[in-house]
Amino acid sequence: QLQLVESGGGLVQSGGSLRLSCVTSGFGFKLDYYAIGWFRQAPGKEREGVSCISNSGSITRYADSVKGRFTISRDNAKNMVYLQMNSLKPEDTAVYYCAADRRSINACYFAKSVYDHWGQGTQVTVSS
Repeated sequence: QLQLVESGGGLVQSGGSLRLSCVTSGFGFKLDYYAIGWFRQAPGKEREGVSCISNSGSITRYADSVKGRFTISRDNAKNMVYLQMNSLKPEDTAVYYCAADRRSINACYFAKSVYDHWGQGTQVTVSS
């Protein structure tokens, strides 16, 4: 069973930075086979895609709202995926989730339906 665990969330002032980590594990698991997405859900809102990275790391995508501020990266040898978040704004406040997609090869998508495995989330709060 594939497991994903997010960490790195917290309270930060507007303009600050956080780096989220997603550690992946499971019997026989190899991160190389999975595209990874970062999503977030604010209170009363739908879960939305923030960023994703293909299994090889060659393709990355960002929501318009975070372009130029967030950077996704992965270290397949360590089974880790990161989301560096800079210039944070109060509207970035949400629970952030990482998710794994086994089916997409050299691609990644923001459609939640393609992701089979989800972490439990980590809270990010940005104060004004």
